Amino acid sequence: MKTLLLICFLAVAQLSWSQTFELNDGQSMCMLGKGKGQDATINPYQDLDYSFAIIENIGIKDFNIRIKRGAFSNQRAIARQILIQPSETFKIKLLKGSELYFDALTLDPSMAKIYYSKD
Repeated sequence: MKTLLLICFLAVAQLSWSQTFELNDGQSMCMLGKGKGQDATINPYQDLDYSFAIIENIGIKDFNIRIKRGAFSNQRAIARQILIQPSETFKIKLLKGSELYFDALTLDPSMAKIYYSKD
């Protein structure tokens, strides 16, 4: 019985780290990196030197993700830009202090799910 409860607890804890978002009307959204009160998601591993974001396109429209260099960098240039197509999942390494943005490419809604991992 204790084992079953532990498995249920771990499953719920794992699911709680995923979040789903809808982008509308060509909207851009900062997912991570602007600071408390401005992030759309919380990376539970943000204090590590790096972590991973697993992004899944659960909609029918493409969307773009951008990663900006960390807050401790002198340059705020875009480090990487990636197109995520419908039904595609992408794993991205995020350095500590990086900013992650989702950009809708059309006026039609785009749907995304994001998870964070330390591996």
